[in-house]
Amino acid sequence: MPPRRVVFTVLGLLALLHAYIGLRLVPAIDPGPAGVAAAVVLLSISTLLLPAGLLASALRRWRYADQLSWAGMLAMGFFSSLLVLTVVRDLALLIMSLFGADTSPVLRGSAIGVPVLAFLVTLVGLINARRVAAVVDVDVPIAGLPAALHGYSIVQISDIHVGPTIKRGYLNAIVTKVNALKPDAIAITGDLVDGSVRRLQLHTEPLARLTAPDGTFFVTGNHEYYSGAEEWIAEMRRLGLTVLMNQHVVRERGGARLMIAGVPDYTAHHFMESHRSDPRRAAAGAPDDVTVRILLAHQPRSAEAAADAGFDLQLSGHTHGGQFFPWNLFVPLQQPFTAGLNRLRKLWVYTSRGTGYWGPPKRFGAPSEITRVRLVPA
Repeated sequence: MPPRRVVFTVLGLLALLHAYIGLRLVPAIDPGPAGVAAAVVLLSISTLLLPAGLLASALRRWRYADQLSWAGMLAMGFFSSLLVLTVVRDLALLIMSLFGADTSPVLRGSAIGVPVLAFLVTLVGLINARRVAAVVDVDVPIAGLPAALHGYSIVQISDIHVGPTIKRGYLNAIVTKVNALKPDAIAITGDLVDGSVRRLQLHTEPLARLTAPDGTFFVTGNHEYYSGAEEWIAEMRRLGLTVLMNQHVVRERGGARLMIAGVPDYTAHHFMESHRSDPRRAAAGAPDDVTVRILLAHQPRSAEAAADAGFDLQLSGHTHGGQFFPWNLFVPLQQPFTAGLNRLRKLWVYTSRGTGYWGPPKRFGAPSEITRVRLVPA
């Protein structure tokens, strides 16, 4: 539970932002005394719901903790769009005023349009987030790829965030869809969970059904370190997954050899120094005749070290592709890549938009994905 001072600071900031929305929209709509009272009540409830939804998971013994999480997360998604659209409306009105245009004809209509549009965006985002992720096919050209490895496929899932609003049924549907693709290998590139093994063990059990001839591999993301990384590593191994902690395995097809390596999250050393991410160490000791080197690394930020270590392909996640506007605009401030296939020197980096979601059950402009990566000759 965060310190009391942090909670009150967050509540104060949220109250100010909700007051801004109310002052900019309600007078323009002019709903009458009853409408004003209703708006004040709704904005006050939203102010309290947002932090309550985030903190509800700590109320383990409360019967309605999950319902409170759902309410808080939905409110967060709606509030996010409401705030952005209110700011956009104000900017548009300001620009109109600067150019001498009369804003009075659009004041009421635009004020009504903001919550209506925010609701529609949130509804569409909810539908996008809760449906089973679509399969995205990605062909990665590899120079000198042996014929025996043409079409070698790895299905990547990432950033599912099993937790307050994502449970066993959601993950079970993902596992069924992944198995139906019949890949050579399966990679889970971190941020699988938001919560402890004790609370979520039942909901992650479907992972035991994942099957691929060359194995199912897991690397930690930053959220595993918020949730008890060592316990989750042990749980993944119990479920039959191969956890790669600065390690690699070698797989063979028709005499051609391929290496699949994995590193802990880019920030893991801040939580456990022994988990410091090191792509060079992950590749150490690989046979000289390995022709393709693949690295599983949660954050795209690992790409520089992966390129230095001689990898051909890095599979990452973490960014969610921004998940919904405008957060996609801020991803480049922290990560070199937001989504899709990119090139860094001789290294290909594929960044998944994620298979689940974090926080608000909302995806808008950044659909979730189950990624089928196939190696093809350059």
